[in-house]
Amino acid sequence: MNYANFPLDKRIPLPSTEAEKGEDFIDVERLLGMAARQAKVVAVCAVIGLFLGVIYLQTTPKQFTSVASVLIDEGLNKVVDDISAASATQQTDATILSQIEILNSARLASVVVDKLKLDQNDEFMYPPQSALAKGIGFLRGVVAYFRGGSSTDDIPGIQNVDAATRQAMIAVARHDYAVLKLQTELTADRNGRSNVITLGYQSTNPALATAITKAYADAYLADQLNASFDATERAAVWLQGRLNELRQSSQQAAMEVEKFRAEHGLSANSDGQLLSGKQLSDLNAQLIVAQADTARASARYQQYKAIVDSGSENAFNDSAIASDQPSSSVIIALKTRYLAISKRLQDVEANYGKDHPQAVALTKEKADVSAQIFGQLKQITESYRNDFQVAQARETELKQKIATAAGQSSADNESQVRLRELDQQAQALSTLYQTFLSRYQEASQQQSFPVGKVRIISDANMPLAASSPRTLRVMALSLVLGLMLGAGFGGLNEFNERFFRTGEDVRDRVGLKFLGYLPTIGGGKAKDTKPDDLPADGKVTSLSAAERRARMRVSLDAPASMFAETLRNAKIAFDVVMEDKGSRVVGVISILPGEGKSTVAANLAGLLAANGAKTLLIDGDLRNPGLSRSLGMESEHGLMEAVVNGQTWQSVGKVDRQTKLAIIPAVLRGQFSHTGELLGSAGMRRFIENAKETFEYIIVDLPPLGPVVDAKAFAPLVDGFVLVTEWGRTPRAMVRSMLESEPYIADKVVGAVLNKVDLKKLSKYGSFGGSEKFFDRYSSYYLEKSDARAKQAA
Repeated sequence: MNYANFPLDKRIPLPSTEAEKGEDFIDVERLLGMAARQAKVVAVCAVIGLFLGVIYLQTTPKQFTSVASVLIDEGLNKVVDDISAASATQQTDATILSQIEILNSARLASVVVDKLKLDQNDEFMYPPQSALAKGIGFLRGVVAYFRGGSSTDDIPGIQNVDAATRQAMIAVARHDYAVLKLQTELTADRNGRSNVITLGYQSTNPALATAITKAYADAYLADQLNASFDATERAAVWLQGRLNELRQSSQQAAMEVEKFRAEHGLSANSDGQLLSGKQLSDLNAQLIVAQADTARASARYQQYKAIVDSGSENAFNDSAIASDQPSSSVIIALKTRYLAISKRLQDVEANYGKDHPQAVALTKEKADVSAQIFGQLKQITESYRNDFQVAQARETELKQKIATAAGQSSADNESQVRLRELDQQAQALSTLYQTFLSRYQEASQQQSFPVGKVRIISDANMPLAASSPRTLRVMALSLVLGLMLGAGFGGLNEFNERFFRTGEDVRDRVGLKFLGYLPTIGGGKAKDTKPDDLPADGKVTSLSAAERRARMRVSLDAPASMFAETLRNAKIAFDVVMEDKGSRVVGVISILPGEGKSTVAANLAGLLAANGAKTLLIDGDLRNPGLSRSLGMESEHGLMEAVVNGQTWQSVGKVDRQTKLAIIPAVLRGQFSHTGELLGSAGMRRFIENAKETFEYIIVDLPPLGPVVDAKAFAPLVDGFVLVTEWGRTPRAMVRSMLESEPYIADKVVGAVLNKVDLKKLSKYGSFGGSEKFFDRYSSYYLEKSDARAKQAA
C-alpha cells in the first residue's frame, strides 16, 4: 500500500524536539540513501574533476628528476682511525639528519650555483610554469597591488646608487635568489633506516637536472673532505700552541721538585728511600741486637753471681761453666783434680781412717782446690758483670741515637709529603705533554689522508621519462577531488533538505497520520503552473481549460489509479475519525499556495459522489478561487452572495450531471478583505447547517494557512481537516510551527497527503524495506488513465 495504517484514535501528539533531533542521527542506511539520491551530483563533479585533471596535464610542463645516492660509510675511515686522535662513532639518526641539513645548507647551494653559474641560466631562474601556477601568481600580484606593497623583485636602496653599484646589487640579488631557489627545490631524504641519503633535483630540462644533481654530489664530497682537513688543521695548530705551554709547565714543575729536595736535604738512595729513614731503620736493627746482648749478659751475670753468693762450699756443685768461656779449661782442670782428690780421700779414709796423715793432707789439698775454683768463679762473675754493663751502655746509646734520628725522619717525612705533591704535578704535566705530543704527531699525519666518510654509490643519470605530472596519479587525484567535491555538494543538498519526502517524515516530524502519496498528474509535469498559483484575472498560459478540468477529474477518469487509491484512503481515515457524525464537513487545507489542495478537494469530492454518497464541494478560497476557475464554472452568484444574503446552497449550487456532485463556486468581486469574518460568521454557520440536512459529505477547499486566516476562522465549522503538502517543496519546520501555534486546527487534522510526488525519485528517499521501495510491484493494481482522458477532453 502507499499509505500507513492509522489507529482508531483521533490524534497523534506532536513529537518533541529532542525526539526529532534523535531521528536526525545519520546511520549507514541513511548514508546509503543519500548516496543514491546524490549520485548524479557526485558523478557530474567527478566528470568535472577529470576534465580539470586533463586540462592540468595539458597545461603543465613536464618535469624530469635526476637522482644520486650518497652513503655515509664508517668503513672508509678505518685506515685513518688507526692513527686518528678521534675515534669513529656509530652513526645515529641525529647524525644522518645533520648531514641532510648540510646538504640543504645555503653554503653548499652557493658552491653549486657558482660552479654551474646558475644565476646566469635563464632556464633555471625562470622555468616554464603551468597555467595553475600562472593563475596563482597573477592572484598574488593583484593582492599585492591592492595591498599597496612593493614588489618582491625590488631591491631596497637601488634607486640611490650609481649604475655600477646597481649592477653589482642586482647580481648579488640574482645570486641569492638562485641559492634560495636551489635550496628550496633540492630534495635530500634518508633511504629508509639505512645510512644512504638520496639527492634529487627536478627540472623541465633533463640535462640541467642531471648536471645540478652531479654538481651537488661532488660539492658534498668535497665539502666533507675540506671540513675534515680544516678540522685537523685547526686541531694541529691548537695542539702546537698547547704543547709549548705544557713543555714550559713540565720543565718548571721538575725544577721545583729538585729545588725543594736540595733545600730540605731530602737525598735518597738507589731505592728511592730517604737517608734519614734508612739510618733510623739501621739503628732500630742495632738496638734490637744490643737489647738481646744485654739480656744475655745479664742472665750470665746473675747466674754466676748466684753461684758466688752461695759460698765456696757450693761453688763446686753449682759451677756449670760453658765451654765457650775463656777460663773454662782452668775450672774444668780444677774440678777434675778436685774429684780425683775427693776419690783418693775417700779411699784413704775408708782404709786408714780420717786421721791418717795422708787423709789429712788430701783434705787440705781438697780445700785448696775448692778455694781455687771459687776464685775462678768470682773472676768469671766479675767479667760477666762488666759485659753486662757494656751491653747496657751500648743499648742506652742506641736509644738516644734512635730518638735523634726519629726526629729528623719526622721532619723529612713532612717535607717528603710536599716533595711527593710536587713530583706528582711534575709527572702529570710530563704525561700530559707526552699525550699532546703524540696527538699532535697523529693530527699532522692525518692531514696526508684525504679520506672522508662519504662516497657516492649511485651517480646521477639522465632521466629518460618525466617524473611529473604523472598522468595516472593526476587523474586519480582529480577523480578523488571531484568525488569529494560532489560529496560536499551532495551533503550540502542533503543538509538543505527540509521538506517532506516520505510518510515517515509526516509521522515523525509533525505527528500527523500519513494518508498516502498523490503522484504528479500528467506524466510528471511537476513544474507546470499550478491551479492554486493562477493570477486573479484567471489567465492561464501553460495549461488549457480542458487540461485543468481533466486534473480535477483524475479520480473519475482513472478510478483504479494510485491517485484515486490515496483519496479512498483519506475517505476511510475521516470516516473512522468522524464515525459519530451524520453529515461530515471536511476542510482541505495547505500551508503554502500552489500545493494542489484545490485539485485534491475536487477529486476527493468527485470520488465520494461517484461512490453514491451525497457530496457538496465548496470553493472556500474567496480571495483566489482557483477551484472555480479550474472547473471552468462561470456564475453570477457564489458562496459569498449566499452567505451575505442568507440564501441556501440551492440558490447558488451547481450539480454535475455525471456524478451528481453539487458544487458551490466562489465568485471574485473586486478586493473583499473581510473573507475571514465571512467564513466565520453566523451566516456561514447557517449555510453549512442547511447543507448538512441534504449531504453526507461537505468538502470545503479552504485558503492556505500560511498567508491568510480564513481557514482558522472556518475551523469551528469543520469536523476534520485533510492537510495537503507538496512533495519536496513544503518545509517541515513551517508545518510543525503552524500546528504548534494553532492547536485547535492541529487537533482537527485527520491526516496529511503528499501531493505531486515524483514516483521515480521517491524510492531513493525510502528506507530499506519501506513501501516506497516496492511501488513498481504495486503497478499491476493501478490503471493510470488520466492522461488519455485529458487528451480526449481536449
